[in-house]
Amino acid sequence: MGGDVAPLTSDGKEIVMATQTYTVTGMTCSHCVSSVSAEVGAIPGVTDVQVDLASGTVTVNSDQPVDETAVAAAVDEAGYELAR
Repeated sequence: MGGDVAPLTSDGKEIVMATQTYTVTGMTCSHCVSSVSAEVGAIPGVTDVQVDLASGTVTVNSDQPVDETAVAAAVDEAGYELAR
């Protein structure tokens, strides 16, 4: 009987969960982490941001696909760049 049931929004639409990981260059301290986290976290649909200073990675969880250009713009606004 069971099976997986996808979570729904309040209006009955299925929530699509997405996780993307990016490499950010130039981060050197905890302030860098906070800045990147705040800017990326402000992107519509983003539900969680994990920034790893040691590896320079940013993992973005969202309830909808997030365009890489939006992430790049947010990282740029924080003063850093996505590695290409």
